[in-house]
Amino acid sequence: MKRNKASSVHIIMILVSHIAFSSYANTDQRRLYFGHEESAWVKNTMATMTLEEKIGQMVTCRYSGYFVNIDSEYVKQIESLIMERKIGGLILFGGDVLETAYLTNTFQNKSKIPLLIASDFERGAANQIEGATLFPPLMAIGAIGSEEAAYSMGRITALEGRAMGIHMTYAPVVDVNINPENPIINVRSFGEDPERVSRLAKAFIKGCQEYGLIATAKHFPGHGDTELDSHLELPTVKADRKRLDQVELYPFKKAVEAGVQAIMTTHIYFPSLDSTPNLPATLSPQIITELLRNEFGFKGLIVTDAMDMGGVTNLYSPEESAKKAVQAGVDMVLIPPEVEQVIEALIQAVSSGVIQEARIDASVKRILEVKAMLGLHKNKLVEAGVLKKVISSPEHSVEAMRLFENSMTLVKNEKNILPLPETPPKLAVFSLSSDPGEFFAGRVFISGIEERYPEIMSFYADCYTGEDYIREGLEKAREADLIIIALFSRRRAWKGTVDLEPRHIQAVQETVKGSPPVIVVSFGSPYFIRHFPEVNAYLCAFQESPQAQKTAVKALFGDIELRGKLPVTLPGLFPLDHGLVLPKKGENQ
Repeated sequence: MKRNKASSVHIIMILVSHIAFSSYANTDQRRLYFGHEESAWVKNTMATMTLEEKIGQMVTCRYSGYFVNIDSEYVKQIESLIMERKIGGLILFGGDVLETAYLTNTFQNKSKIPLLIASDFERGAANQIEGATLFPPLMAIGAIGSEEAAYSMGRITALEGRAMGIHMTYAPVVDVNINPENPIINVRSFGEDPERVSRLAKAFIKGCQEYGLIATAKHFPGHGDTELDSHLELPTVKADRKRLDQVELYPFKKAVEAGVQAIMTTHIYFPSLDSTPNLPATLSPQIITELLRNEFGFKGLIVTDAMDMGGVTNLYSPEESAKKAVQAGVDMVLIPPEVEQVIEALIQAVSSGVIQEARIDASVKRILEVKAMLGLHKNKLVEAGVLKKVISSPEHSVEAMRLFENSMTLVKNEKNILPLPETPPKLAVFSLSSDPGEFFAGRVFISGIEERYPEIMSFYADCYTGEDYIREGLEKAREADLIIIALFSRRRAWKGTVDLEPRHIQAVQETVKGSPPVIVVSFGSPYFIRHFPEVNAYLCAFQESPQAQKTAVKALFGDIELRGKLPVTLPGLFPLDHGLVLPKKGENQ
């Protein structure tokens, strides 16, 4: 949160939490702030730290919250990094509720200084932790357009995250997705309008931080106008400073003004911000210190994107990239390859004068201030007993489903083909997944339709399914009165695209040219329709989760009102904010 100019020494932050952590088990709400006691802890802690301990605080490593034997080599390796290398934080990648809480407490007990535990909760805590509440992606929130929805999502994410011992989420994405070819942002963004992105991000940040979870605006200075995945290689954004100020940088400025506590950098080359050839923003002093710190006045934590991504590893060794990131002004180096070598390299860089110790002290002070602000200096553990009361509570589940329903966006509906009639037509339903190992990606969707129309013809295919098999299924489907095609293509790091398998594109194109009528449901990118604009009806669900599939079935049958609006332009077809309103069946018709 932005520091008050009248109080340059102390950070004042009000955080409210409904979780009965053991440090305040007898109160439903408690205001936490950074005052004299917290300031004294930071000062006293720093006074006793060695250079090695300070460097360790700036390094964050990954762990998983799935069951593992406590004496396993995996646990021993993490404990060694905590106890011997004094790392300052961990990042959770996947897990289940109970084991996450258990392992988090286990690792906290091994750490002299409390660990800052983070995870990527872009779609709620269930984005990483099985059993928690899952929300639709941020583009779906953009389709709703409601600050109340964004705030509610942030609030519930915070309650569940803190209950499991997670203190920080690497969300929200404030990248403005203005490039339909973007292979890695897409539905992770609130949309293409910088004002909407800023408005909804501000509400999400407020929901998180008022309930005790540090929010992180990412990926600075902006990853929304790329056609390359920075996990694979170094993208370039060629826009001039004026355009950057109007689009990419605008949501970050607003996030800083809103008091976001952390910002994540990106491994992208911005020649108009730093002309050093092929220098990722993460490693640029002009972008990190001059722009973000000095010009924008950001006082919180600056964390790198994962340092094992191709955007940096293709150009620099792990040791060199970590040194450059610290020199540029970042506070925490996330997931560096060869962790121990990186820590040693940073220690040597300070010892030899390549990096000034004052640069290290500034970052360590910020890190410790955040830990104190969260109350970790008083209690760093969580109570397993609160999990059953907080995680996936009926209130949380109902609220998440409300957002799934409100985000459904009907883009096209020729001749009012939707909602589907009560009398079952002769129906063929296709599930086409562009991902390996996802042959039955649409099982929940097709099963939901079968409950209403038991005699449907169903067909599944994934990216490995042969062209002849797909063509045979399409020929058989032409005997039906109506065809529904569910399209799946997950957004995944290192995948390089969010678009459809070319064979699937061709199959849909051939299908819509003839008869019968075709309804397409996108369980991924809203841009799919540009390949087959002639489709009779087009519904955007924005993600492939079982919740989204069940909600899409409700949408097709008119069980819910459809009122979502496109948060992006579909080039040459439909403008920003287009969306057909379809009342619930039986209402206002």
